[in-house]
Amino acid sequence: MLKFKSYIRSSLFLILFFYFTGCSQLTSINMYSTSEEIALGNRYSFQIEKQLQLIYDPLVNDYINDLGQRLVRVSKRNNIKYTFKVVNDPAVNAFAIPGGHCYVNLGLIDFADTESELASVIGHEIGHVVGEHGMENMTKQNIIGIAGAIALGSNPSFGEEFMSSLIQTGIITNYGRAAELEADKLGIEQMHDAGIDPNGSKKFFEKLAMEEKEGSSKMASILSTHPPTSIRIKKATKIIKDLPPKKYDDLTSKSFQDLKEYLLRIKDK
Repeated sequence: MLKFKSYIRSSLFLILFFYFTGCSQLTSINMYSTSEEIALGNRYSFQIEKQLQLIYDPLVNDYINDLGQRLVRVSKRNNIKYTFKVVNDPAVNAFAIPGGHCYVNLGLIDFADTESELASVIGHEIGHVVGEHGMENMTKQNIIGIAGAIALGSNPSFGEEFMSSLIQTGIITNYGRAAELEADKLGIEQMHDAGIDPNGSKKFFEKLAMEEKEGSSKMASILSTHPPTSIRIKKATKIIKDLPPKKYDDLTSKSFQDLKEYLLRIKDK
C-alpha cells in the first residue's frame, strides 16, 4: 500500500510538472462527451449568470447574436447550440464556457471601431468552444484532483484546499498559450469563411498593444489571460497572409454603425 501511495504521489508530481511546464500532451486531453459538456455548460451558465449584469435590450442582443451565429455557421463545430449574451461591464473582454455559451462585454462593443474588430473577438471565443479548451481544463482539473485525493488520502481536507486554491488563482480555469493561439487561428479562419475581413483581428491586436503600453485598466482582463500581444500580431499576420483570396464585406456594416449610435444615445439619457 505504501508503495502504491508513493507511485501515486510520483504520478501527481509528473502531472503537475507537465501542466506547469505547458506539456501539450496533457493539455490536449478531453475525457468528456459532447452531451456531458452541454450538460455542464448549462449548469455553469445558470450559476454564472446569477453574478452577471446581463443586458436584455433586444436591439443589442439581436445584433450580437446574429454576428455570433454567422461565425458559428462556418465554424468547425456547428453541431451544438451556441448562445450569445451581452454583459453590462465596461471592461474590454468576452468569454465563453463549455457548451457554446458566449458572453460579450459592453466595453468590448464600445472599444471596437469596426464590425470586423468585434467579430475577431467573438470568433476567438467561439474558437475556444470549437477547440473544446474548456473541457480540456476540466479534464486537467479532474486528473489532478483524483491523483491528489489518492496521494493525500490521509488528509482529504488538504486535498480539497489544494484544488480550491488552484481554481481560485486561475491556474486551472485559464487557457494555456497553445489554446489561446489556436482560438486566434480558428477565429480568423471563421471570419474569412463568413466573408468578414480577417484583418480586423490584426487591427484589434494592434489596438490592444497600444492600450497595453498606456496601461489601460479597461484592458486588464483581456491582457492578463492571453499570450503577449506582439506574438498574436505576428501569428495573425501569417495566418491572414496564407488565406486564399476572397472578397470581404466592408470593415463595418450599417447594422454595426446603427448599434454604436444607439448605444451612444442610451448612454446620454
